[in-house]
Amino acid sequence: MELKTGDLLEGQITHITSFGAFIKLFDCEEEGLVHISEVANEYVTDINTFIKVGDKVNVKVLGRNEQNKLKLSIKQASAPPKKQEEALFIHKKTKNTGFEDKLMAFMKKSEEKLIDVRRNLKNKQGITKKKKK
Repeated sequence: MELKTGDLLEGQITHITSFGAFIKLFDCEEEGLVHISEVANEYVTDINTFIKVGDKVNVKVLGRNEQNKLKLSIKQASAPPKKQEEALFIHKKTKNTGFEDKLMAFMKKSEEKLIDVRRNLKNKQGITKKKKK
């Protein structure tokens, strides 16, 4: 059987190392390596927490390396994790704001802050307008 990149196959784990796991494919009597980064959708420090020797797993063929050995992936063969729906009360700003709009908003905020700083400085120094009689 000729294997192509992207094929989904089933296999059994034959050996586990610190850098990955070797998998014997059922369809073609060939063995390939699943690198530790391709085991799960999260950071894997100990591969033994996710898989064990003798487990049957679904894998995706990623290609072949320089020695013509199979590169496989467990995480790409499984369904992608579902995204959590965002809460309805969170307001998002539009992403289509141009540079001029951002610059104008910055200038407005900056001017408001300067006015507040000047007012507070005058109050601390005791400088106030004299009332006319």
